[in-house]
Amino acid sequence: MNGWLPAAALLLVIGFAPTVWGAASGPVRRRVMAQNLATLTCCLVLLLLAQGYARPSYVDLALVLAVLGPAGTLVYARLLADELAERPARDPVARALGRAMTPFAAISVPLVVLPLCVATGPGRAMVKLLVIGALLIGGNIVSTRALSARRATGQEGGAAGG
Repeated sequence: MNGWLPAAALLLVIGFAPTVWGAASGPVRRRVMAQNLATLTCCLVLLLLAQGYARPSYVDLALVLAVLGPAGTLVYARLLADELAERPARDPVARALGRAMTPFAAISVPLVVLPLCVATGPGRAMVKLLVIGALLIGGNIVSTRALSARRATGQEGGAAGG
């Protein structure tokens, strides 16, 4: 057993417990944020498993998930825009999750992707890993801002109308 597999197991335990709890309970905003965080965690776990099992096809799955995960969050934000705008973020857990998502992505993605780049060496696989890392960070920033914009739009819309 190599070191990549315990790292994947640790990330699963640390990453999925809060996301499952966030997605299973609480208001809509927390559920959508937890879904976005679960996508990030799952993508990083797939990258670690690809290296641990020496299966490059897992990297392709992570690439697809890195593209479709934030897009799914944006679709949820669009479909649930009325409900997100009606209910301001009073939930302290949702606020903390919203504030922690971008720093978590900015820290966890390089902690996983950079050692994988060193392990794979220069070449096409390294470029694919760097693209996945950029997609994960960028997608997380866009998704978090979209959810924050829904909150700001809901609060400013009421003040501007009156």
